[in-house]
Amino acid sequence: MATPKILLYYKFTPIPDPTAVMLWQRDLCESLGLKGRILISEHGINGTVGGDIDACKKYIRKTKDYPGFKDTEFKWSDGTGDDFPKLSVKVRNEIVAFGAPGELKVDEDGVIGGGQHLLPEEVNRLVEERGDEVVFFDGRNAMEAQIGKFRNAVVPDVETTHDFIQELDSGKYDWMKDKPVVSYCTGGIRCEVLSSLMKNRGFTEVYQIDGGIVRYGEKYGNDGLWEGSLYVFDKRMHVEFGPEGQAAQLGRCIHCGEATNQFLNCANEDDCRKQVLICGDCATDAGTAVCLDCS
Repeated sequence: MATPKILLYYKFTPIPDPTAVMLWQRDLCESLGLKGRILISEHGINGTVGGDIDACKKYIRKTKDYPGFKDTEFKWSDGTGDDFPKLSVKVRNEIVAFGAPGELKVDEDGVIGGGQHLLPEEVNRLVEERGDEVVFFDGRNAMEAQIGKFRNAVVPDVETTHDFIQELDSGKYDWMKDKPVVSYCTGGIRCEVLSSLMKNRGFTEVYQIDGGIVRYGEKYGNDGLWEGSLYVFDKRMHVEFGPEGQAAQLGRCIHCGEATNQFLNCANEDDCRKQVLICGDCATDAGTAVCLDCS
């Protein structure tokens, strides 16, 4: 394999026949030797695929041939060539599983009624102009925020995206409804849906970072409002922005408290599937290579 790369992308657009698109995408990826995960619904497509750089370029060209996908923005990331164990292309009710397929509305321009998109420099400008009034709202699972988040961000107590609606309806965040709220997530897709759910529930000034944390980190590295590492859902587990070794380590080992950004699967593989923060030293000891429930 030549230079391996990873593509992260999504597109909200009406898809009349998701099954046909699924079959086409599966055949396309197989023909190019790409692996990863692609979800398709009547609302659009959400994918992360990896492989040879030339195959990735061909995949982009072919995918943009579909009229609804012609304006899709593909984000590039370095890979190892073995970041995904297999190819999975499936049809789902939602391309982001918030549990609200009937609430989400899309047209050819994307999500209807979502938050206003801000470029990374516009995010900084908003904070400069409005100061502490601005609230960063994490649109990811709370676990992801353990190793990286925007400065002073509100991190909802959620394990999956399915938990967000209950959180928003709980009243915990009603104090934010009249404040400028900047929602953020890895690549932007979760906030496309989350921001619309928030506006439907009375949050009056909702923004989302165009391209998500990935775009912001590419722009500002470790010199902006983002702190720490970015959790990613492949074998890399996390990525950093800016020069190597300069990202803050926000995570703490569950056993000794040492700074770490490394999530590991609990060593009790037969009975436990938890991912937890464990430093390198504790990971080498059988007694501390497990989660707290299994220790």
